[in-house]
Amino acid sequence: MTKYVFVTGGVTSSLGKGIIAASLAKLLQARGFKVTIQKFDPYINVDPGTLNPYEHGECFVTEDGAETDLDLGHYERFLNTFTSQANNVTTGRIYQTVINKEREGAFLGKTVQVIPHITDEIKRRMQLLAKEGFDIIITEIGGTVGDIESLPFIEAVRQLQWELPEDDCLVVHLTLIPYLRAAKELKTKPTQHSVRMMSENGVHPDILVCRTEHPLSNELKAKLALFCNVKTDAVIEAADASSIYEVPLLMQQEQLDIICLKKLNITWYPEPDLTIWKGFLSKLNNPKSEVNIGLIGKYIELQDAYKSILEAFIHAGAMNECKVNIVNVHSEFIDTENVESKLNGLDGLLVAPGFGHRGIDGKILAVQYARENALPFFGICLGMQMSVIEFARNKVGLAGAHSTEMDSNTPYPVIDLMEGQKNITNKGGTMRLGSYPCKIEKGSLAYEVYQSEVISERHRHRWEFNNDYKESFKAAGLKASGINPETDLVEIVEIPGHPFFIGVQYHPELKSTVEAPHPLFVHFVKAAKAFSKRKAIV
Repeated sequence: MTKYVFVTGGVTSSLGKGIIAASLAKLLQARGFKVTIQKFDPYINVDPGTLNPYEHGECFVTEDGAETDLDLGHYERFLNTFTSQANNVTTGRIYQTVINKEREGAFLGKTVQVIPHITDEIKRRMQLLAKEGFDIIITEIGGTVGDIESLPFIEAVRQLQWELPEDDCLVVHLTLIPYLRAAKELKTKPTQHSVRMMSENGVHPDILVCRTEHPLSNELKAKLALFCNVKTDAVIEAADASSIYEVPLLMQQEQLDIICLKKLNITWYPEPDLTIWKGFLSKLNNPKSEVNIGLIGKYIELQDAYKSILEAFIHAGAMNECKVNIVNVHSEFIDTENVESKLNGLDGLLVAPGFGHRGIDGKILAVQYARENALPFFGICLGMQMSVIEFARNKVGLAGAHSTEMDSNTPYPVIDLMEGQKNITNKGGTMRLGSYPCKIEKGSLAYEVYQSEVISERHRHRWEFNNDYKESFKAAGLKASGINPETDLVEIVEIPGHPFFIGVQYHPELKSTVEAPHPLFVHFVKAAKAFSKRKAIV
């Protein structure tokens, strides 16, 4: 039977439940178990697709086109396996399902209530992935214990603990042990209150994982165990790490995986094989060179807005044995007067994805700077579209060329709304989402990167390259090197002769993992290294 591990959080948000869940999953996977992770989010949005990045960070897209929480990116990056729509469930999706069933007559004669109808649907979703043959399913409960939105999920966990065999289910509670500088001591009271609050709801943690800036003494662990009703060896220290990729090894030292396996009554397990993981960390921690890459975007003050891009650079940097320094440049504040001063000194430039008009002019100027100064350039989604607009204006001679997203009256709509999007009015879940194929032209930079004629990448967009201008671009020197074989949509553009200039309509960052860094990022960092070396010689 499938075993279930629930990861809850207390005291404060942003403690790293997703990283702890992913680290535990990695350790169990390294021991030969088939593991997956899912996240249950307490907000009422059906998915995060309509949320502003300032509200929720980036929206991660799965192979099957689900717009999900960014923690699913961590799950994929750690486990090197795909997630799906089933791996992320929100309160909105739960209520939508139950209400639809009520309208269909599934509950005729019954008053539909939180208990049992909402909690039954939560439990059904929590166990849904068991049909795929997983040995262990780790479920992260979003938010913190005590949030009113989280109560139905905590209640569902309580019911599962009661319904399932005792050794088929356990709860890992992540909590904060704050350090009071004035008193010069760690305080356990917030954790005690968090656990008590959870216990009042009928859920008792089996393991405490304690985020801390200072080591936990044996005395303090014993105190936590006594007051929180857990075994002393089940109080785990989670010290701050220099990188999220160090956390699995830290959790291995604390024996988090072994404690979980014992509590799940799994008595036989091989030693974990973390050879690839440790090799990655060795390269990450011992770079032989470094480069400065500009990230041009409008959410650069919010780290989570471009989380997958930042992680993809870490993977690619390790592959190149190179430290990648990200230089955040707010596109809204780039103009013709300061573009040189803001971008001079960079070894590469990535124009980030996004929506809306804000910061567009700065992105176009950044693309022009990279093109004219032979600076390695990489454009993703909107970044690719900005490279098309810049080239249209300055090389093809189409003054006023733009995207109809920003200027519906542009005389040259080189980027236009996709035909299938023109009659869509609902915003949620209606973009071109998920994995689509792309055929790559042999002899192109894209082919050199992928070493394949057919690839598959994930998308999230409504606007696309306007094929009416394809020949004009080709004549002026911008090549469409990647085409969707089914719809003829342009997926990749590049400039032959430039050291590295490529724009892609899809989101390659979403498929980069520790064990399989994305080749576009790997080659981009390689090009930045070469540029840095040439610059040093000059």
